[in-house]
Amino acid sequence: MALKHPPQTTERLEQREQQMRQAEELLGSLPQATGVAKGLFHGQFIHDWVFPYPSLSRQQNADVTAAVASLSQFCDQHLDPVQIDRNADIPRDVIDGLAELGLLGMTAPLSFGGRGFSQKQYCRLLEVIGARCSSTSIFVNAHHSIGMRGLLLFGTDGQKRKWLPDLVLGKKLAAFALTEPDAGSDASNVQTTATPTADGSHFVLNGQKRYITNGAIADVLTVMARTPVEGTNDSAITAFLVTPDMPGFQVTEPRMEKLGIRGTATARLAFDNLHVPRENILGPIGKGLKVALTVLDFGRTTFGACCTGAAKTCLHLATEHARKRHQFGRSLAEFELVQQKLARMAAWTYAMEATTTVTAGLIDRGLEDYMLETAMLKVWSTERLWTIVNDAFQIYGGAAYFTDQPLERMLRDHRINQIGEGANEVLMSFIALTGMRGPGMQMKEVDDAMKHPFSGFGTFTHFATAAVRMRLRTPPVPVRSAELKPIAHRLGKQVKRLGTTVQATLVRHREEVLERQLVLERIAWIAMELFATACTLSRLDSEWVNGDRSRDAAAQFFIADSLRHVDHCFASLRDNDDERLLAAAREL
Repeated sequence: MALKHPPQTTERLEQREQQMRQAEELLGSLPQATGVAKGLFHGQFIHDWVFPYPSLSRQQNADVTAAVASLSQFCDQHLDPVQIDRNADIPRDVIDGLAELGLLGMTAPLSFGGRGFSQKQYCRLLEVIGARCSSTSIFVNAHHSIGMRGLLLFGTDGQKRKWLPDLVLGKKLAAFALTEPDAGSDASNVQTTATPTADGSHFVLNGQKRYITNGAIADVLTVMARTPVEGTNDSAITAFLVTPDMPGFQVTEPRMEKLGIRGTATARLAFDNLHVPRENILGPIGKGLKVALTVLDFGRTTFGACCTGAAKTCLHLATEHARKRHQFGRSLAEFELVQQKLARMAAWTYAMEATTTVTAGLIDRGLEDYMLETAMLKVWSTERLWTIVNDAFQIYGGAAYFTDQPLERMLRDHRINQIGEGANEVLMSFIALTGMRGPGMQMKEVDDAMKHPFSGFGTFTHFATAAVRMRLRTPPVPVRSAELKPIAHRLGKQVKRLGTTVQATLVRHREEVLERQLVLERIAWIAMELFATACTLSRLDSEWVNGDRSRDAAAQFFIADSLRHVDHCFASLRDNDDERLLAAAREL
């Protein structure tokens, strides 16, 4: 007799099955080659992804130094973040000026009018913009890092020749249209449909998009829509290149009123029987999810650069104010609780820059899968920046609350960072589940092998040997400075501890781990801190080898503080108040 579940339980089980199918659709599209982030969940440290610290060639450094100088001069003379915020618009002469500097097509190939800059070089430039005006940095990011990135990566030769030259030169602007009323962080839940015409020459788009940066001013938009899978009742996401002159393209709200980043043109769009030519399909049909996720990788990397620039501005403002402002006969900088904030800001800013550089270096090396690293960078940097902005605000005191000070605008501008390009809560679950997928698949193979002991003996033996090796061997972290070897060894021990913890978590929760978001959050934080610590240690090691000890204290404080947070997260996996927390939430 079949067991009958109560209606609520049945619905919950069906939801869990749907979550598992969506997770497989998403995670199954990713390459499974182990990288630095995925390795952490196996208790391994793939050190050549982090060490030695990425550097630019002499020519690259000269090129980007000159570009940074030109951009800084332009921003000092023409970029007015207060006016942009007040008028809720980035002036066209500013956009044209950025285009003349090449910023709107900096990483595009020379053959299309770009500068051919690497991702590390480009991040240096986005840091300059991010330090001054969040609206402008997001505008540039929406155009270059995500708006036309799909065309650069997945476009056909014909598509590139048709659109790239004008986009690279800033004569036309680009946007990326993914978000819908029911699809944002849940990228696989796109509901906009694209139905092929009878002759197959066009696809007819119907649906809505919202929160689209540059949506009302863009000349070319990468639009995600759901297309039928031939021979089945299923559908899959496909990317399309859409232009606003196509009949059926509607801008239902050109500039949505916002709390912050007011200068960006954030639009609502609608497609009403919009006919898109088949030749405007971007990438393989049905593979739009891969296009979207790959594009977002680039956006999240430059997100880290923009956050670094903003963090440096906050640190500068807070430090200067703390030195000048006197209370109770002393400067604010002499009080330990203020020093605590300043030291934390300096440490996180140093680490943020290091983690951004290493992540950008993964892209520059042509590696295939860096999705987990970019997600970690986005979550970690935006969470830390929000605290940095808040701490700078606190040091300024009541003065920061008034509109003649930049921190009031920065507070409004940077709240969106933890939501945009994937809400941090969703990304933390993604980080943990993606990282644990490899170990989980290995354990499933062992579980299957146990049911067939003769044929599966080799699988079980291999797993058992690897598990014992992981527990007995601390992965090496190859620093060159002898003074840093104890720290490196401690980092290696924490990596090993994460590997064993992941196995124990999977054994304990099995498929239920999908819903254990409090557990997933702690595991994600452990992995993010270990990644940030590794990047920071790599930077510090490089600086010490080159005789630079100017930021020694901030770097060492970050590493110690980050690893202390890791210890706290490990402890809270065993000792927590989760049941009381959930009980209190259920009472509401």
